[in-house]
Parts: sequence; structure tokens; C-alpha cells
Amino acid sequence: MPTFRVQGSFYARRGYWQPFTKIHDADTKENALHWALSEIGGCHHVKRNLIRVEAVAEESAR
Repeated sequence: MPTFRVQGSFYARRGYWQPFTKIHDADTKENALHWALSEIGGCHHVKRNLIRVEAVAEESAR
């Protein structure tokens, strides 16, 4: 199963954009993106419209 890196930022409660990088094994880019949005929203209580995704890329084999 491929590994994807999702990078972007989300609007933190203190009024600034907090950068993030999430790495996840997923079947497709869309599934990796959905997982990252769910993870940020669940952990930081941020709605999806306050999350900016800059890149979703497949990681090279380790």
C-alpha cells in the first residue's frame, strides 16, 4: 500500500495558520486527504473549510 504525505495549514484558535504534515498509508490520494482532514478536525476541532491543503504526494519507498 502506498504512503502519502499531506501538507498544509489550519486556522488555529489563536488567530494564526498552523502548518502541518501528515503521513499515512492509503489506497489513493483522495483517501489520504480525507484521513488528514478528519485527523486535523478531530484533534484540533477545526472545520474543513479552515484547513488549507497545499500538497498531497506519494512518498518514495523506504
